[in-house]
Amino acid sequence: MKHINMIIMFLGVFIMTSCIEDGDYGVPIPNQSESISIPANKLTTFKALHQRYQQAVNNGNQIAIIDADEDIYIEGYVVSSDAAGNFFEKLVIQNKIDDSNPDNDPRLGIRLDINVSSLSDTYEIGRKVYVKLAGLTIGNSNGVLTLGKGEDQNIEQIQEFEYRNIVLRTSEVVNITPKTVTLANLTEADKNTLIKLENMQLNRFQLGNTFSSESIDEFDGFRLLENCESGFSIFMQTSTYADFKSLIVPQNKGNVTGIFSRDYGDDFDVLILNSATNIVFDNSQRCDPLELNCGLATTYGTTNLFKDDFETQVNNRVITGNGWTNYVEKGTKSWEAYSSTSTNASLGRSARFQSASSGDASNIGWLITPAINLSGKHGVTLRFKTSNSLADSSFLEVLYSLNWDGTVANIKSATWGVLSAAYVVKDTDSFVPWFSSGNVDLSCATGTIHIAFKYTGSGQTNFDGVYELDDVSIDYVP
Repeated sequence: MKHINMIIMFLGVFIMTSCIEDGDYGVPIPNQSESISIPANKLTTFKALHQRYQQAVNNGNQIAIIDADEDIYIEGYVVSSDAAGNFFEKLVIQNKIDDSNPDNDPRLGIRLDINVSSLSDTYEIGRKVYVKLAGLTIGNSNGVLTLGKGEDQNIEQIQEFEYRNIVLRTSEVVNITPKTVTLANLTEADKNTLIKLENMQLNRFQLGNTFSSESIDEFDGFRLLENCESGFSIFMQTSTYADFKSLIVPQNKGNVTGIFSRDYGDDFDVLILNSATNIVFDNSQRCDPLELNCGLATTYGTTNLFKDDFETQVNNRVITGNGWTNYVEKGTKSWEAYSSTSTNASLGRSARFQSASSGDASNIGWLITPAINLSGKHGVTLRFKTSNSLADSSFLEVLYSLNWDGTVANIKSATWGVLSAAYVVKDTDSFVPWFSSGNVDLSCATGTIHIAFKYTGSGQTNFDGVYELDDVSIDYVP
């Protein structure tokens, strides 16, 4: 009897194990075959989905629900991977493997929210898939276009019991060529797609940081990557659950490839890597600017060398007078006077640079103080305040020059460095408060100095932020 029971147990184990396939996904996928062919008349495009969502928004809705009777599909390629832990319960697909014919067939992407981990075991990068759209919901989740389930204006996850019948895995795996693009030329259409940024480096103030295991990192780590030519920057977002979180971010310069997206709070653009190997900084010649850093002084002098609170300026007019040089390097915008009592109020009247709706590919504007003679002066300090209205990856620098002759023609040929001790409001800061620069010590500089507030942005929606400046004061101890 004991032998009979053992035989029955053996047969049971044999029957169960014989149901397990040796393929990539380990267990059989119900109602799904790798040799999938969807008729052309049932295929729709990513562009049509984007337009469908936009039409829903135009009609006052937050989501677009695809009727359960609509037998339509999209065809796409997987560009995200959760293998390294930097994506979680998300699958990002795009409609093309490269950027050919961008005018007739623009490259677009979309994210799928799926209540399943280890999706890369089944849907690896480059895997061609079909998505069955019947009953799905299209909406904006965390700032990017997303497919999921749900009603009542909410996007909910596709559940484990159904996802394999929605995201149909084909046998085709291709090499995805990332779109090589500059930060200034990124648009909303590039969200949820694989991009490559060249001539990039980690911001000098974050050298030595890990990807996301610093004490300040909660849920995600954000590291500022900057372009050596344009100066534009973007945050690299890394989950604190990523298996490369404790690695030091490479400290040279080079290229980086990732998914263009938005942070969890939909406050700013981010680049999300699939793995640490996606960042290749193999050029040791960094492009860090010249710096003047005398630190912060504990006190400031009682005698004023230069001061402006902009109260004498005229709203929405170019900043003039008081020795300022208001120089437009690129674009059509310049520093203007601004006054507001709204949520993001000005300090009475302030100086503002706004490139939104400029239509310009690039906006660079300088607001430069008159010459300040440091000779014979002790304890010279600089103070100012800055605020932003959703900087949108545009940025403001505080520069100095000890050799500019004061003429507009020679601004770009002069040597300009960064006053690195001065705090300037960041893209990640709240857009309501005003932030103090700190009491910036200038005592380690000699001769004649000019201070410049340089804005860099563009008319593109991803780089069209607003910066405001006020209460500029340079003082010394007599």
